[in-house]
Amino acid sequence: MRYSQTFIPTTREVPAEAEIASHRLMIRAGFMRKVASGAYTYLPLGWRSLRKIMAIVREEMDAAGALELQMPALQPLELWARTGRDVDYGETMFRFTDRHGRENVLAPTAEEVVTTLVAAEISSYKQLPINLYQISPKFRDEFRPRFGVLRSREFIMKDAYSFDISLEGLEATYRKMYDAYCRIFTRCGLRYVIVEAESGPIGGSASHEFMIPCDNGEDIIVHTADDSYAANIEKAEVDPLPKADPLDAPPPEDVHTPDVGTIDAVCEFLHTKPAEMIKTLIYSAGERTVVALVRGDHETNQAKLSHVVDADHIDLADEATIQRVTGAAVGFAGPVGLADKIDTLVVDHGVAAMALAATGANRTDYHTINVAPGRDFPLDGDNVIVADIRNATEGDTHKGQPLQFSRGIEIGHVFKLGTKYSEALGATVLDENGATQATLMGCYGIGINRILAGAIELANDKDGCILPVSIAPYEIEVIQLNSDSPPVVAEATRIYDELTAAGAEVLLDDRDARPGVKFKDADLLGIPLRVVVGDRGIKEGAVEVKRRTDDKPTAVPVADAVAETLRILAELKQAVAC
Repeated sequence: MRYSQTFIPTTREVPAEAEIASHRLMIRAGFMRKVASGAYTYLPLGWRSLRKIMAIVREEMDAAGALELQMPALQPLELWARTGRDVDYGETMFRFTDRHGRENVLAPTAEEVVTTLVAAEISSYKQLPINLYQISPKFRDEFRPRFGVLRSREFIMKDAYSFDISLEGLEATYRKMYDAYCRIFTRCGLRYVIVEAESGPIGGSASHEFMIPCDNGEDIIVHTADDSYAANIEKAEVDPLPKADPLDAPPPEDVHTPDVGTIDAVCEFLHTKPAEMIKTLIYSAGERTVVALVRGDHETNQAKLSHVVDADHIDLADEATIQRVTGAAVGFAGPVGLADKIDTLVVDHGVAAMALAATGANRTDYHTINVAPGRDFPLDGDNVIVADIRNATEGDTHKGQPLQFSRGIEIGHVFKLGTKYSEALGATVLDENGATQATLMGCYGIGINRILAGAIELANDKDGCILPVSIAPYEIEVIQLNSDSPPVVAEATRIYDELTAAGAEVLLDDRDARPGVKFKDADLLGIPLRVVVGDRGIKEGAVEVKRRTDDKPTAVPVADAVAETLRILAELKQAVAC
């Protein structure tokens, strides 16, 4: 493709709203333009890269036995109500009523539609296993779209859904998808880690996330130094803290604490530390009232808490419930005397290990000091559970190994769903004994846009993108420095034509522009390999060949330019394949 015949609107301006490198560079390099908050038009260069990513995904999905279809983005809300996910997604889901009064959604994913399809079309175990996938736009009404395409309201996702007759079959399909994802991300030239993950509103029994380690990532990766264990912050398991030495503790004492609602304010007033406080959090889990206790310097992990109390939905209780349970205003709840008034008391290991603590007194404007876990509130009983219900923090361990923390960008997620959707939507088959059985499902998502943005986050410099050859919009850029010089134009055109004939993807910069402009744009675009043809080089019988990552170009005889460029290109491709 000739630069003069395509559309690459590069800009030197840094978008005001761009917070991270990928957002800045995708705008500056002319990969995309903002239409509205969280919505982008992909321009020819960006779309070329996305199409190359989609081609890799399709090849690996097809090779793993998945079958491509296309499902609608427009879906009836009633399908989502049947699984309860209209509640799970809440305001994140785009909803609207059509002219006939029917309620609809713009799909954030497609479990309901694909399960309904299978329920209608598949009736025997002999038709299983089957794995169906699509690559299509998805929609989520993010409260605050940010980071360019990493958190947008419309994005492109590959989503696949598998149906099996047995747990062994589900495990085999899950492993196929897991391995296919490894190949996809390797072929895209990405450095990634795989972490245990929470399933969130998708649901299911187990899941793994594929993450790009990146300082600008929104997700927190928790791992051991030897990487034998890795999980996201929602899933990371921590060892119980050592039990504090017992104290000859004085009895509990209520202290008047007016106008001190926060942990920091209470600590300052009582001359104590957050680690010596107990936070008492009251939740509603359907009709049940659940109280969770965590140390003042820890954060409750709601996903862990949901698992411990076996609740599909759990939310912080409203003010009326808190006042009913504690008899006090919000901010003064404490564990003493609560166990008999609620359905379940869940005590984090960190709280159970404390000797003495300060906490709310269940009296407005009062806190209680000298509270001893096990003496002043129970650590066992029919409605008491001691468990890990908090986020991991610095200093924690997993199976004795210290935990480390880093940030990452999620690019893929695989889930074992089990029968959550098949039971709700009637996706059953007759097994080999003629009995009706719900199919066992898995689902598997990849963020297509996130792969491109993640690659740029992983590799960029002050001059622009540094893209892997497999997903760069072009593999080679030929730059003719003097567009008014017939020998330069002739030689640049010859090299361009021969490289193209050899199967390379080549951009010929034939613009009537200054050399500095062409070099700056070449660096900005991140094309992996460039060939520079200029008057001086032609007179000396040479052209310059340079990888995007090289400090300086290499002079190559004109006669060898095509062969040497193809040799380097092959090396770049081999490096990505490995």
